[in-house]
Amino acid sequence: MTPKTLLIPALLDDHFPLLQYVFASERWQPVLLTEEGPRLADLGLRYIHSEMCYPAILVTGQILAALGSGKYDVTRCGVLIGQAGDECRGSCLIRLLRGALDRAGYPQVALLSLNVRAIDREDRLPIRPAMIHQALAAAVWGDTLAALRDQTRPREAVPGAAAALWLQWIELLGEDLRDGQALSRAAILARCREMTAAFQALAQVEQPVQKVAVVGEIYTKNCRLGNWDLREYLAAEHCRVAVGGLTWQALYYMDSHALKGPPVQRAFYRAVRRYAAAVQRDMLEILHGAGFETLPPFAELKRQAEGFAPLNCTVADGWLIAAEAAAWARLGYRKILCVQPFACLPGHIFGKGQYAALQRKLPNVRLVSVDYDASTGEGTVQSRIRMLLDEAL
Repeated sequence: MTPKTLLIPALLDDHFPLLQYVFASERWQPVLLTEEGPRLADLGLRYIHSEMCYPAILVTGQILAALGSGKYDVTRCGVLIGQAGDECRGSCLIRLLRGALDRAGYPQVALLSLNVRAIDREDRLPIRPAMIHQALAAAVWGDTLAALRDQTRPREAVPGAAAALWLQWIELLGEDLRDGQALSRAAILARCREMTAAFQALAQVEQPVQKVAVVGEIYTKNCRLGNWDLREYLAAEHCRVAVGGLTWQALYYMDSHALKGPPVQRAFYRAVRRYAAAVQRDMLEILHGAGFETLPPFAELKRQAEGFAPLNCTVADGWLIAAEAAAWARLGYRKILCVQPFACLPGHIFGKGQYAALQRKLPNVRLVSVDYDASTGEGTVQSRIRMLLDEAL
C-alpha cells in the first residue's frame, strides 16, 4: 500500500527536520512544510478569527498554502497537529482547523492529533515505543546542533560555514532516523561527539560579539515564521545567540504537565523522564567539555530557578521562561529577548506577567519583550530589538 502524505506545519526549525521521521509509517509519509512569506498570515485570517493566537493563524495559513500549491494530491493528504492538552488555545486548533479546511474546499483532508493526553481519540496519531526512541534522538541531536551552530557562527572565518555544516549533519542524522540506526543511548551520544568535533574544526576569527539569549513561548522562540527570522537577524548583527532546546521543554512538560492521569501512565512518564534527563546530562557534558555554553541540566535548572520563577506556575511555558532567563544571565548573557505571540492568553499572563519581577531580581541584565502579530509592522519589532542591541551594558 502506498502511504499517504502527512503534512507537518513548521514549529521547531532546529528539530522538525529530524522529528519528521518519527511519524513515518506504512500509512503515512511525512512532509515538512516550508511555505513562507507574509501572505501566510493573510491566508490564515480568511478562515481563523483575528482574536485567535498568531501561531494558529500562521499554521492555518501554511497548511492552506501547501494544499493550494498543487504539489500534493489533496485526496491522499493528512495534516499533523500537536496538542499540549493544557490551557494553550492551540490545543483547540485541530477543531477550528477542521472547519477552516471544510470552508476552503478540503473536507477530504484528514487531521491527526499528536498528543500524550488521550484527547481527540478519534483523530489521535498512535504512538509506538519505537517513536519514543526516535524522538529522543531527534531532540538531543537537534539541541546539540543548534548550540554548535549558533555559538560557532559569530566568529566563523568563512561566512555560512556553520549553517552549511548544520545542514550536512541534518541530512546525515535524518538517514539514521529514517533507517532506525544509531538510536541507542551510546550511539546517540557518539553522534554528539562527532558533531562537536566537526564544529570545533571550523576555522574561527577573533571579533567582538554580543551575547543575546532568547526566551519565551515555544513557537515564537523556535520558528522563523513566528519570529520573523529572528536568529538570522541576530546573527547578522554578530550576536552569539542562546536559545533553550527541546529537551528542556520536553522535560518541563513531563515534570509539570504529563505526570497526571492513571498510576500506570504516571509511572511510564516518570521512567521516560528519568531516561531522557540522563541522556540530556551526558549530552551537556560533551558540549561543556568542548567549551560550548548551554542551560544546566533540567533538574539543576529547576533548582536554580527558586526565587526567580514561580515553580507552582505550570500554565503553558510557566516557570520555564523565568528559569531560562535567570540561567542565561548566570552564564553572562546580559541581554535577553522575551518573545511572545500576540493573543496567546497564557503567554501574556504567565509569561509576560513574570518579566517585571524578573527584571527587578536581575538588575544587571536587560530584558526586552517583543510581541509578534499579523498586524504589527516589521519596523516596530526591529526597533524593540535594536533597543536591546544598542544599549551598552
